[in-house]
Amino acid sequence: MNKRIFVTAAIFGILSIILGAFAAHGLKNQLTPEALNSFETGVKYQMYHALFLLFIGTIDVISVKLKSKIYYLTLFGVIFFSFSIYLLSTAPILGVNFKAIGFVTPIGGLLLIVAWSILLIGLLKNKAI
Repeated sequence: MNKRIFVTAAIFGILSIILGAFAAHGLKNQLTPEALNSFETGVKYQMYHALFLLFIGTIDVISVKLKSKIYYLTLFGVIFFSFSIYLLSTAPILGVNFKAIGFVTPIGGLLLIVAWSILLIGLLKNKAI
């Protein structure tokens, strides 16, 4: 499980750097300031959760079962949250109306909140720490 967590964290990290640079240099003059800000929010949350996954992969104070739950919630949370923001923000230049997928953004945010909550519960239940 830890290898999968680390690989996903690395992929999320690499993509967030690429997408952040793309936003700063390629999208800066293409998007409204509001759309660019939204895109950058997606990048930030993706990087935060890449680091979160690295943390999850390194700790031994929660069970493998909890790590697995946190991993999948974070994976789908980032995909739903950040990637829907990328599509919604770039819709004007892509020429596609992605508003129909707008409902997945808050679902992704909720999945991320649940992942962090499971970590908290796991830590509070661990009597060894």
